[in-house]
Amino acid sequence: MATEVKQQATPAAPVPGAGRVPGTRLAARVGCSVVGALLLFLAFPPIDLWFCAPIGVGLLTLALYGTRPRRAAWLAYVGAFAFLLPTLSWVRPIGDDTWLALVAIESLFWAALGVAATLVMRVRLWPLWVACLWVAQEWARGVVPFGGFPWARVAFSQGESPYTGFAALGGAPLVTFAVVLSGTLLSLLLVRLAAGVRRPRVAAGVLLAATAVPLLGLAVPRPGDEGGTVKIGVIQGNVPGRGMDFLGDEPAVVLQNHANETHRLAEAVRAGKLPKPDIVVWPENSSDIDPYRSEFARNVIDSAAKDVGVPILTGVIALIGDESRATRSLIWDPVTGPGAYYDKRNLVPFGEFTPFKEIILALSERANLVGRQSVPGDRPGALRMGPVTVGAVSCYEVAFDGTVRDTVAAGGNPLVVQTNNASYALTNLPPQQLAMSKLRAVEHNRSVITTATTGISAYVKPDGTVAWRTRELEPAMNVVTVPVRTRDTLATEVGALPEWILILMGAGATAVAVISRKRTRNAAVADVPPVRQARSADLGDASEER
Repeated sequence: MATEVKQQATPAAPVPGAGRVPGTRLAARVGCSVVGALLLFLAFPPIDLWFCAPIGVGLLTLALYGTRPRRAAWLAYVGAFAFLLPTLSWVRPIGDDTWLALVAIESLFWAALGVAATLVMRVRLWPLWVACLWVAQEWARGVVPFGGFPWARVAFSQGESPYTGFAALGGAPLVTFAVVLSGTLLSLLLVRLAAGVRRPRVAAGVLLAATAVPLLGLAVPRPGDEGGTVKIGVIQGNVPGRGMDFLGDEPAVVLQNHANETHRLAEAVRAGKLPKPDIVVWPENSSDIDPYRSEFARNVIDSAAKDVGVPILTGVIALIGDESRATRSLIWDPVTGPGAYYDKRNLVPFGEFTPFKEIILALSERANLVGRQSVPGDRPGALRMGPVTVGAVSCYEVAFDGTVRDTVAAGGNPLVVQTNNASYALTNLPPQQLAMSKLRAVEHNRSVITTATTGISAYVKPDGTVAWRTRELEPAMNVVTVPVRTRDTLATEVGALPEWILILMGAGATAVAVISRKRTRNAAVADVPPVRQARSADLGDASEER
């Protein structure tokens, strides 16, 4: 009887390619995890091979199938490290130690996912539950530590793919769920094939389901055009330096660059080369001097606004008292000057504020580069500007579902993502951030304008396609005519509800798996003779994979 119970706990099938030589099966699992991770990386910008995402997820899942929680934890950690290392390589300008530390910390969430995934793989319909758990893992990464880091989510590899349509139903979490579900179904198919297909119809059904998921994404209905438009002048001024020293040696160069491009735009309008804009948008940190305190900065911005003749959404660092600051989106009217503003809410840890400030500053000289600590805003960035109410989203915030959603709910239309990527120019950060804007456009049925100091500035249509974009490290300006949409998608209306449903489903499946595992162990112990039980208690659970 004890032997029969032990056989029930044995995995249904080995990982394909695993042999009987000790260590070969483990090597196959590690190889599966690493190859899957690298394929997932290829799905992200700038490479953009979106179809690699479900295949990569399938191999990552296959590496965990049939193993024990302890081994699953470090296998998932290895896969996460192999994926995040190249995906987050844009962090390197800050320092290789920062890059490695970030990857190491973020990989811990994947390790927890691996433990939960290997548990629910013992439950029926496990591909569904693993996909739910992946959503839970991404939610957790977006919350902790220090306000979260929701970068490198699977959904952000699908800026333009058959899966993108799911964003209109349930936002980024539903896109992640759909991609991962396709991947876990592929892994289930490989498991069945490795075990020997006894029922070909079942294998065919699994393959059909994996293929059907992206096709359903293409069938998601989206709101149509409503006829309204607004003309937006987009300014990319460029910066004098590179990397962490992008400001250069002289102050006000960045501000002057953006003012100069605005004067060029005004000249092009007067010459009939460009249509007159209704509004103009500058990037985040486009003024490296606080115009509230500097008369020079005020005059430079005011001159540009008067020349172009319409309000400018600037990006300034507003000093608060003697020690604090705010990353601010400030409307500058050509007649009345500075007006309504939005202060960035999701601040970059160690970039705009320093957690555990006293300790960190004492241990690291580099932490002092943050300077004044930023203070977060407390309201959405819906700002009335000319004929529209723009939705101001500041750089890092485009990765946060709730921040973008409540900006739209507050009336933001179109969305304007102001960003300063100067420290990360020519890395994979600008294209990754643009992919987020593509997804947000579809998610909320809104046009999205991204304006960056060094690029990539772009206009993304509500269907997620890029209608215009700039090159990096070059000054640029243009006037784009964008549709103004008022119809909300289901994703905008229901908010985080789909995400929480998926998280609770994953948590419920994990609870069922844990309870079932305990019952199986208790049944096994009950059937073992007392002498053997005592010996097992002395030796520990030697049968479990380490």
